[in-house]
Amino acid sequence: MRGRDHQPIGFMQVCHGKQAPLKRLRAGDRVVYYAPARTMGGKDRLQSFVAIGEVQAGDPYPFDMGGGFVPYRRDVRYWAAKPAPIAPLLDRLLFIENRQRWGYKFRFGLFEIATTDMRLIASAMGVQGSLLPEGPEGGQEQRAQPTSLALFE
Repeated sequence: MRGRDHQPIGFMQVCHGKQAPLKRLRAGDRVVYYAPARTMGGKDRLQSFVAIGEVQAGDPYPFDMGGGFVPYRRDVRYWAAKPAPIAPLLDRLLFIENRQRWGYKFRFGLFEIATTDMRLIASAMGVQGSLLPEGPEGGQEQRAQPTSLALFE
């Protein structure tokens, strides 16, 4: 949520600050953040999608957070949205392959999801539909269109 609330523009940081996953992104890609807890590594369960937006132009850049930690970031224009619990969406999300182990997919850090999943999540977060691209209702988008990605941090 720190990246979402950053001014004058938000940022994303994934996979403990690694550059490679951020290089896979292109301007216009849509991203959504899932948070298992309110605090990093905390026991205070949240299990909600907490931020959603669009990747901006530019390459990943290093940012010195102090103490020798220099993660890579990417600029994101976040949309006005409210947190959306994942539980009510589990049976409708295409990327959930096993309902019993639904959290497993988030271990990958950054992964592509179907446009229908992004629309479902965005709707649950109260995001205006016109912010999302039109696209196929089934599987993955063609890469020529903005890609929808989910990430866990």
